[in-house]
Amino acid sequence: MSNDIYCDEILNGQLPVKKVIETERVLAFHHTRPSFEAHIVVIPKKHIPSLIELDEQDKDILTELLCVVQKVATQVNAEYGACGVETYMGEYQSSKHLHVHVRAGKQLRPTGALVK
Repeated sequence: MSNDIYCDEILNGQLPVKKVIETERVLAFHHTRPSFEAHIVVIPKKHIPSLIELDEQDKDILTELLCVVQKVATQVNAEYGACGVETYMGEYQSSKHLHVHVRAGKQLRPTGALVK
């Protein structure tokens, strides 16, 4: 098993998601198991394992990803008055595909990140 829900299930359509923003190279959608009232995930459509594993040719995708994160964060911040933006790497990263969480509101369940 590859441990990449984004490529294995979401991007290929096996797991339907409620889209927020979609561009040619980036998808933002409501988390399938939200840990906050507002919980949106932003991913590149190309498999990139993590932020620290970007190749030089991926810089345009990263720029597009951050522009989508900014749009989503602006929307969430306007609705909730605040929001958090996070990404994880290494053992903190449950799915080995670069993804950014935009979260706000009441916490519904513990987050998946490890705390050391």
